[in-house]
Amino acid sequence: MKVSPMFYVAITTLLLVTITLMCAMNFPFNWVFYLTVIGQILIIVMVYKVLTDNYTTDKTFEHFYEDYPIESIEVKIEEEKFR
Repeated sequence: MKVSPMFYVAITTLLLVTITLMCAMNFPFNWVFYLTVIGQILIIVMVYKVLTDNYTTDKTFEHFYEDYPIESIEVKIEEEKFR
C-alpha cells in the first residue's frame, strides 16, 4: 500500500503541535529537543514526498478553485451576445 504524501503532512503537524503542548506543560528539555530535531527531519521528508509525488490533473488556472469553479471569459462573452 502506497503511503500518501498527506500522511507525512499529518504526522509532521501532529508532532509539532505535540511539541508545542509539551513546552507549555514544562516537559524536560531533552524530550522537547529530540522531538524538535525529529520534527525538522520530518519536515524535510514531507516536502520531498509532496514535491516528488506522481500527481497529475487536467485543471488549469482558468478553472480557479475546484470547489468554486468559474466560467471562462469566452463563455461569459458568448452569453452576453445572446442577451
